[in-house]
Amino acid sequence: MDGGIISDDAKTSNYPAFIAALIDAGFAGEISQSPSIRTIFATDNSIYQIPPDGVAFPRDAQDLILIMRTLDDPRFADIVIRPRGGGTGTNGQSLGDGLVVDCSRHMCGILEINADERWVRVEPGVIKDQLNAALAPYGLFFAPELSTSSRATIGGMISTDACGQGSCAYGKTSDHVLALDAVLLGGEVLKTAPRQQSEFGIGRGGEIHRVLDDIVTTKTALIQKRFPKMNRSLTGYDLAHIKRANGGIDAASVICGSEGTLALIAEAKLNVLPIPKAVMLVNVFYDDFDAALKDAPLLSSMNATSVETMDSRVLALAREDIDWINVAEFFPDQDAQGVNMVEFTAQDADELGRLAQNLIANLHVVDGRRGFETAYGSQVAQVWNMRKKAVGLLGRSNSARRSLPFVEDCAVPPDQLAPFIRKFRTLLDDANLDYGMFGHVDAGVLHVRPALDLVDPADEPKIRKITEQVVALAHEHGGLLWGEHGKGLRSEFVPDVFGDLYPCLQDIKRAFDPRNQLNPGKIASPNQQPLTRVDEPPLRAHSDRQIDKTMRHEYMDAMACNGNGACFAQSASDVMCPSYKATKDRRYSPKGRAGLIREWLRQGGPDGDADPIFEAELKQVMDGCLSCRACASACPIQVDVPKFRAKFMQSWYKRHRRPLRDYVLASLETLLPVMARVSILANVALTKTPLPRMMGLTGLPAFVRNTSISLISGETLRVADDASCLDPNKSIVIVPDAFTQFFEPSVIADFAQLAKHMGFDPWLAPYRPSGKPLHVLGWLSAFEKQARSQAENLRQFRDSGIALIGVEPAITLAYASDYQEVTDCDMPDVLLAQEWLLLHIDQLPSQQHQQTALLFGHCTEKTQMPNAAHDWGVIFQQLGVTLGHAPVGCCGMAGTWGHLSENESQSAQIFQQSWQPVLDDAQGRDQILLATGFSCRCQAKKHAQQSLLHPISYLQSLTR
Repeated sequence: MDGGIISDDAKTSNYPAFIAALIDAGFAGEISQSPSIRTIFATDNSIYQIPPDGVAFPRDAQDLILIMRTLDDPRFADIVIRPRGGGTGTNGQSLGDGLVVDCSRHMCGILEINADERWVRVEPGVIKDQLNAALAPYGLFFAPELSTSSRATIGGMISTDACGQGSCAYGKTSDHVLALDAVLLGGEVLKTAPRQQSEFGIGRGGEIHRVLDDIVTTKTALIQKRFPKMNRSLTGYDLAHIKRANGGIDAASVICGSEGTLALIAEAKLNVLPIPKAVMLVNVFYDDFDAALKDAPLLSSMNATSVETMDSRVLALAREDIDWINVAEFFPDQDAQGVNMVEFTAQDADELGRLAQNLIANLHVVDGRRGFETAYGSQVAQVWNMRKKAVGLLGRSNSARRSLPFVEDCAVPPDQLAPFIRKFRTLLDDANLDYGMFGHVDAGVLHVRPALDLVDPADEPKIRKITEQVVALAHEHGGLLWGEHGKGLRSEFVPDVFGDLYPCLQDIKRAFDPRNQLNPGKIASPNQQPLTRVDEPPLRAHSDRQIDKTMRHEYMDAMACNGNGACFAQSASDVMCPSYKATKDRRYSPKGRAGLIREWLRQGGPDGDADPIFEAELKQVMDGCLSCRACASACPIQVDVPKFRAKFMQSWYKRHRRPLRDYVLASLETLLPVMARVSILANVALTKTPLPRMMGLTGLPAFVRNTSISLISGETLRVADDASCLDPNKSIVIVPDAFTQFFEPSVIADFAQLAKHMGFDPWLAPYRPSGKPLHVLGWLSAFEKQARSQAENLRQFRDSGIALIGVEPAITLAYASDYQEVTDCDMPDVLLAQEWLLLHIDQLPSQQHQQTALLFGHCTEKTQMPNAAHDWGVIFQQLGVTLGHAPVGCCGMAGTWGHLSENESQSAQIFQQSWQPVLDDAQGRDQILLATGFSCRCQAKKHAQQSLLHPISYLQSLTR
């Protein structure tokens, strides 16, 4: 089966009847068989692509009961379900035909926090970072760590028995599960707890406990012999821990790590721990990666909470990331070929000091060590956030071969890690494959992702060849193929690994799921059905092969998405992706949009051959994109949705009629100078008549009465028509944009006045449309024409050595991003105001105002110019102002997007999720509120009734 959205079997399946039965029974959530939904849920973070027959989004535990009760109906014996968490699995754990059950949309409540007894009750859709944010005020945290914590759900963590950094200190997820509410086939809710034989009960739950009791009674010696004695032992159907210390039988031991093959999780009671009060990280640098691995056991023996490692390739990719600026000082050795990151935690500074001093005393520069650097407190979190991005960063490549997960989480005893990795590297080197390595050396787990181009049929057989070689290599060193990320579509190796215990796994599966309806093909089968083979399911590459090679290259920004799911983060301060945060619909994420574009291309969409229903759904999803371009930088792979969105819009409107509003918006930058001349009439038309609503527009800003830019001296800022009359040593040219030129010219005036105070001669460049609305609307030919016109307009100043400066981030940064898509544009560099000010900071007046201000950064600026907030802080510090940085994402306006009537409620929702709480918290404090974006200031005025200043205007007020 070769990818695609709908198979012939799906059209005649029993799933519509099953879904109808669920709805008739009172299912309260949503169920969809739409082609776009099925496309999105066909992939995860693995190499596979398997479209399901539908997707259910249960609203509560009762919905889960209805699913399992209906599934047990003999009429639906052919129906299977695929439970899914955050969709970040690297081995296809949740992929397959059938009905996906996704609890992340609605079942994401934190039900109870008991700080005294240190436990919490949660629904399965709660995100790990969300839980820890709620626990932080109590001084508690949920300890199991993983790189996908910003989007991984608790249900998914339980289902894969997830763990990562710090597992030697804190264990796996199962070590922190106190109890589960697990919905069994037939609808019975099993509340797990250690049970004695007299407490087994009746029904399916009773039978399950009797099977488990029989296994641990009759197979004790074999279990002790077979299970590896490692931190990362066999996840899934954990026979070694069925019997608890009190002698009771606990079904949670087999449900944790079962990957949805046994039950649906409705609720979990979890153990939580005190947050360490003191933390320190020591980065140790090495001449080569092998030296880092050899040194790891010594470092791990010094009571470290965790020891992580990264090789030179991962370090090089990290240095190219936008977040590197936050951690660069902790990685000063540019020539290091490997680094071990050693973390110490304690409940007081004295204890931490003793632990750290013991390590530092032994860090002589010998045996390949080059030196070390330390980080403390909040600095440590910044470094770990950078390390977490390694998974996504490895997928970034300029070649067709990209690092892929399929043998990436082998676990061996830590003392075997160095020789194991040495042979692993030889294996890949002999195959002429690139790779990157990082991971948990204290636990004997290293993530290795070989780079393959599976679109090339010659590379596909390497999946099996490499997997079998690595399985044998791991066995040789006393380890396992899967030490962290579950079995999933690698389950064919389960019988050999479990050996004589595999029939016990079958007995467990049979007790829970006798007809093999729960995620079949994974871990165990109840009878003799074969388990899925690694090269059997369809690959994403099978679908991609059907796309014309020219189109694959043209839409590389979508093709490059590796599914790591960083865009699924729900934190309000995360800039990516506002439309997904508002809808919680995965189609509206960068990953979702990239996947839909790939399917559209496969169907021949640019030629008009795509399924019209699918294409219409894709158009709706693309309309929901704010074109903020945060994804282009914040995504580890740099998936640029606005770029391929513009191409899709261009293709769509070649075959469909454009609405009148598009023509108005496309002409807006050109019309504004004319409208400004009759500003009174224009404002009446735009605010007092039904005309905007008739065109689907709302909340439009008002023109100022006089758009000529006057300085304090009374003179008008001069327009520089000819660069030859300007002095390159003193003159600067401000590049106007439509927003500030016609709606807020005072900002330009303030910047010009500030420049005069600093001894410069400010001029205004002739106004030219930027073409930004044309790009957003998909009028790419017209956009290219305007881009070339603006570039030609500004080149004369660049060629004369005169600095060009813009004050509006969205437009100024478009010159460095959107304009790069235009061949031979030769656009001059236009600096943002803070970039220019920082270059001339010594010419700012040195004053001490003893004030505080809070800066709300523009989301595009925060991702494309990650040092912007820092630069503003340095500038204001010169004048004695302490500048804080508001922890916000997108404001929800994004140029004209928030002014479209159909986006009004979602625009408000995005603002309320991120900006509103921070603005509310800032009220009553003696600080000035600043925002760099014009749209952001409009939103704050509209929804919070607060007037925010541009930093330039505040800066100018301080220098008068």
